[in-house]
Amino acid sequence: MVLDIVKENLCVNKQVGVKKEIIFVEGDMIIPDAKPDILNTICTSGVVCIYKNEISKDKIRVEGNINTYITYLADDEKDKVRGLNTSLDFSEIIQMQNIEEGMSCNINSLIKSIECKVINGRKISIKVALELEITVFSNENIEIINDLQVDKNVQMLKESLTVNSQIGTGETKIYAKDTISIDSIDNLAEILKLNLSLGKQEVKVSYNKILTKAEAEIKIMYLTEDNRINTVTGKIPIVGFIDIQGVTENNLSNINYVIKNIVIKPNSQEEHSIYVELEVEVTATVFEEKQINIIQDIYSPEELLKFNTKNISVMTKKEQKTELNQIREKVHLDGIQNKSIIDVDVIPIIEKENKLNDKIIYEGDLQMQFILSNGELDVETRSTKIPFKYVAQNLENTENLNTNMNIEILNKDFVIEENGDILSNIDMNMNLDISKTASLNLIDEIETNGEREEQDYSIVMYIVKKGDTLWKIAKKYGSTIEDIVRTNGIEDENMIYPDEKLYIPRYYA
Repeated sequence: MVLDIVKENLCVNKQVGVKKEIIFVEGDMIIPDAKPDILNTICTSGVVCIYKNEISKDKIRVEGNINTYITYLADDEKDKVRGLNTSLDFSEIIQMQNIEEGMSCNINSLIKSIECKVINGRKISIKVALELEITVFSNENIEIINDLQVDKNVQMLKESLTVNSQIGTGETKIYAKDTISIDSIDNLAEILKLNLSLGKQEVKVSYNKILTKAEAEIKIMYLTEDNRINTVTGKIPIVGFIDIQGVTENNLSNINYVIKNIVIKPNSQEEHSIYVELEVEVTATVFEEKQINIIQDIYSPEELLKFNTKNISVMTKKEQKTELNQIREKVHLDGIQNKSIIDVDVIPIIEKENKLNDKIIYEGDLQMQFILSNGELDVETRSTKIPFKYVAQNLENTENLNTNMNIEILNKDFVIEENGDILSNIDMNMNLDISKTASLNLIDEIETNGEREEQDYSIVMYIVKKGDTLWKIAKKYGSTIEDIVRTNGIEDENMIYPDEKLYIPRYYA
């Protein structure tokens, strides 16, 4: 027998593992000589920068820093509220099974809490609980045997499947800088608090090129020279191009943004403004939908065939969904009727993910920290939370479904009512990335191994057992499905039943 094997290349990208781990980043800070002593802290905020990750056998090293801003009550009658800024470096090794050098990862970070402890009037201790969500992927180029050209009868069991084959990956670093103008009557004394988020993420795929767009929203609370507290919001576009050969507008892409460095300082060139500089690394992974034919089993009624099998996992049914989720709730805080809201931090935390048939139920809390003032430098923080629920519906069977939910706060508005209730209006984009993992058995390295032994029968009666298929029976007796169907008058070759009697003819060339 002459075998002419037809093969097809496939790049398999699969999710090796996901791990959430909370690490603690700690450090001490000495109050600069130019600032007054500290009595206690009022509020803290931070921006996480991750500038390095390194994967090795069963572990990943993550390095970065947290730019921390502390608003504190000063031990000074003249300057009641002041601000501090420090950077806390971290380097952490996280254990993850089945990962190894050469794999890639996405890292999402979330500051769960920042605790500041006053050691004395000139020194404070800072402890940050930082949650890292790490998703590790592997890529493997494999050859699939999808057809045979032969000069004799060969029976092949084939399956057609649509998979998401990776075309390529690429990355770019974007350096974005701008100035944020503050009120013209304000002379900036110091920055008290900083919040940064990357929103309005868009991607456009064209021939051999990917355009990525995002918007860095920066909210700064600052102190003026005449001891007033104010806030300002600025938006900086983050735009970059990534070259990946072979991509087209029909392809699907995953985009990951990582803040690697940030600089915030008073603008020395222009009054009443703040200088902002960002370094952002953008990584793109692009997939194509590919229809493949897989030979799952093979035999010849005339000759013995020898082959190996291998099992691979492939990505299928990759899809991205975005839906608006609006929260309209009231929360109550005692004793705030005569106060005004300076700023509100809103952090969405998913506590539970429940997959049920064709839907996924997400439950969590919007953790909110209000910074309030009575109009003078009497500032306090109050915390509360709003539970939320979101249901992703109309999904295919959620078994073996890989999910990644990212929540983007689009808008937030808060109004204090006369009774102390706060009317909260929050709009969120629920960005869900889903895919399935399919396990495939493939034929590999087919060889001929001589002719079948001559049988002394022309037909045999067989009683069907549980789990039998016509393919298994035909292969066992060196017959063909077509001959069994014809001999027994079977209308549907997929419908045979235990204890059914079948006559199995021997194949004749």
